[in-house]
Amino acid sequence: MAIRGLKVADLVSCGLQSNEAEVFVAAMRELDPRPQSEVWRWVTRNLLTPEHPMEVHEHLHRLVFADWDPVNGPAPAWFPEDPGASNIGWLMQRTGFETYGELHAWSVREPREFWETMVDRLDVRTARPCDTAVDLSDGVERPQWLVGAKLNVADSCFNAPADSTAIIYQKEGGSIERMSVGELQCLAARVANGLVELGVKTGDRVAIDLPMTAESVAIYLGAVAAGCPVVTVADSFAPAEINIRLGIAQPRCIFTQDHVMRGGKKLSLYEKVQSADAPRAIVLPCGTEIEGPLRDGDISWADFLSETSDFRPVPLDPTDYSTILFSSGTTGKPKAIPWDHTTPIKCAVDAHLHHDIHAGDVLCWPTNMGWMMGPWLVFAALMNKASMALFYGMPGSSEFARFVQDSRVNMLGVVPSLVSAWRSSNCIQGVDWSNIRAFSSTGECSNPQDMLFLMSRAGYKPVIEYCGGTEIGGGYITGTVVQHAAPATFSTPALGIDLVILGEDGQRAESGELFLIPPSMGLSQSLLNGDHHEVYYEGTPRGPEGQLLRRHGDRMQRFSNGYFRAHGRADDMMNLGGIKVSSLEIEESVAGMKGVRETAAIAVSPAGGGPSMLVVYAVPSGEIELNAAELRPAMQQAIRNRLNPLFKLHDVVVVPALPRTASNKVMRRVLRAEYEQR
Repeated sequence: MAIRGLKVADLVSCGLQSNEAEVFVAAMRELDPRPQSEVWRWVTRNLLTPEHPMEVHEHLHRLVFADWDPVNGPAPAWFPEDPGASNIGWLMQRTGFETYGELHAWSVREPREFWETMVDRLDVRTARPCDTAVDLSDGVERPQWLVGAKLNVADSCFNAPADSTAIIYQKEGGSIERMSVGELQCLAARVANGLVELGVKTGDRVAIDLPMTAESVAIYLGAVAAGCPVVTVADSFAPAEINIRLGIAQPRCIFTQDHVMRGGKKLSLYEKVQSADAPRAIVLPCGTEIEGPLRDGDISWADFLSETSDFRPVPLDPTDYSTILFSSGTTGKPKAIPWDHTTPIKCAVDAHLHHDIHAGDVLCWPTNMGWMMGPWLVFAALMNKASMALFYGMPGSSEFARFVQDSRVNMLGVVPSLVSAWRSSNCIQGVDWSNIRAFSSTGECSNPQDMLFLMSRAGYKPVIEYCGGTEIGGGYITGTVVQHAAPATFSTPALGIDLVILGEDGQRAESGELFLIPPSMGLSQSLLNGDHHEVYYEGTPRGPEGQLLRRHGDRMQRFSNGYFRAHGRADDMMNLGGIKVSSLEIEESVAGMKGVRETAAIAVSPAGGGPSMLVVYAVPSGEIELNAAELRPAMQQAIRNRLNPLFKLHDVVVVPALPRTASNKVMRRVLRAEYEQR
């Protein structure tokens, strides 16, 4: 280690006062020659605080790990303290395995034993128990889970004591409120009975286009309990995108809200739903009363709710749908991905094992029911007898940071672009996040510096990097609390699932396209509007041992120590602000602009890693001379109005022509490489 090279002047240049810098130097020199992990633990416990300049944190981290081999990726910033007390520690003790590697190998080698163990651990309620956890007689592409069981997964969300807290929530500018498990169950029952009284039958689909509120959670669970698959639509979508999703799923009715408040601004939601030609709407008020008239046939939330507050969830087959979610497809049309009544078990297991959620914990993850992390949060919290913390305002605000503090959040989920915004705005300075035991990051590639910053805000707690998808029901690659946490890296495939990285030659590689090795509970087996086999299996290479592989589309690098780092997408998909979207969807949203003949949208990685940036290449039509600086705001407005206001356009590049293959397909990979080399 290079501790002896630590100088007072260097710390002062990083922002420390000279007297404190002298204390730091004297204390750290006493630590030489202890192991790096021991030194870093001591430094983070006894010297560094969130109030110290981030430059000091970064300088000391570099110094302690000066001889860290870069072939192992970023240096660690957190080490396990009591692995045996974790849920993974419990599973290792129960199964008799001494190492995490042995445990993971068992979880994929013996799927029946692993999933039976976890179903018992989570106390998943069934009207009829299963005969076996999995039947692979139809092959790993079509496994049958919980064979012979009858269940409704909503039933397993109310195992905690009725007087325990289910939801902690706060409206923008308001104060913290709480809803107990009993109150949530009562409201969900009134929703289920309200649907029955409205004439909605078991199997009919019900849509939700709402912000993430206590009521939206109750609506979701009430509809699932009634046996009505929930069609989730993000409240940020433009009317045309709402219309597409409702057209695919064909719900009987839709729950929405008159408007939402964001940063003090009133944004209409019911108006967008009407413009999308939605079916009969049940409209909730943002305030105390609904603002404005309702469309003929639509009804208010108060008039919809049943007076009957008891409801027995409808027992269903494990393969019956619980939720219909949407994920962008390479064709430009969203894929409608059904979750059945076993998919939420995958959500809860990932939370239990990899995020180490215990009864009584508080989980916070700024999200929406229209994205998979909304339903994920519901099941991750409630099936683990934990609480969820919902802030109704903007997560990029100091008010949100105080909400996390005052709610005593134990696990905070983020997307990397949010962390970057926190760092640049300094909005989380001065809050006490010491109750946080772990962070989790998903949706985009992470930047190591931003993740080190995030860890430092809670006195150095691990960031569980978590990557998966709607069609997985959770994560396929993640971190754990029994392995060291290095910023912006994954430590393991998720328990119960395995993967392989292949190069362009189809052989195992340290860097390349990642493929999943089925089976795993949570993996989709059907699409409402597509050929599932064609999308995920057709044309995939065989695995190193001849296994059937499942396509996912992420590019991944494996380091020498077995850790991983994500490098974006291998196909024409992109993740922007934690939302997956296809190049074609972006291109369609900016189509028809004056003077533009054609466009190509790509996502590029920043030089130091981190969230992808959206770049659009534009080819002039010849009518007028294109100016990229003038074109960019026009394209941004088109994306905002036609697709989603959350997608930010980083750059526009005007070129005379787009590179194409012999079959005339645009070579977006060439454009990505060209832009990243600039």
